[in-house]
Amino acid sequence: MSERMGGAEQEAQGGAGVGDGFQRLWTPHRMAYIKGENKPTGSSPEDGCPFCHVPSQPDEEGLVVARGKAVFAVLNLYPYNSGHLLVCPYRHVADYTELKGAEVAELAALTQAGITALRSASGPQGFNVGMNLGSVAGAGIAAHLHQHIVPRWGGDTNFMPVVGQTRVLPQLLRQTRDLLAEHWPESR
Repeated sequence: MSERMGGAEQEAQGGAGVGDGFQRLWTPHRMAYIKGENKPTGSSPEDGCPFCHVPSQPDEEGLVVARGKAVFAVLNLYPYNSGHLLVCPYRHVADYTELKGAEVAELAALTQAGITALRSASGPQGFNVGMNLGSVAGAGIAAHLHQHIVPRWGGDTNFMPVVGQTRVLPQLLRQTRDLLAEHWPESR
């Protein structure tokens, strides 16, 4: 749970420096992401890849929204916005060029279905859709390919992520998963 503390309160509780009048939004749960907890240590499923582990869990526990034959859609544990989905192949591959034709087709179909579900569930005004291939390209888990579907709304890039380096999410991940699963379109 986040906690707000004014500059004077921070100073009174042992904070360094002079009170500046700014409020702080403390988000200690983000430390797991910063420290890389549950991040794979190598390039194989045996090294703790979460995208290899998630499909073995019940959908609600693993935050899986939809399953196909070759790929699945799951909520991002560290989302940029509410409803941030990842579409992942079951097979542990790092590069888009390693996917087989059926995997490419189903990845595209689940991406379309994800966009449809997000539009129906929460009415975003736009989307960022794409992949970061390799750590230097920004992939947090480079060893297992995944495509991002990030819903966007006018004004969602406000002062919180820019100045406060914090994202404000109005729903718990399980609530978001349930809502998207409810709005997921039937197979085409």
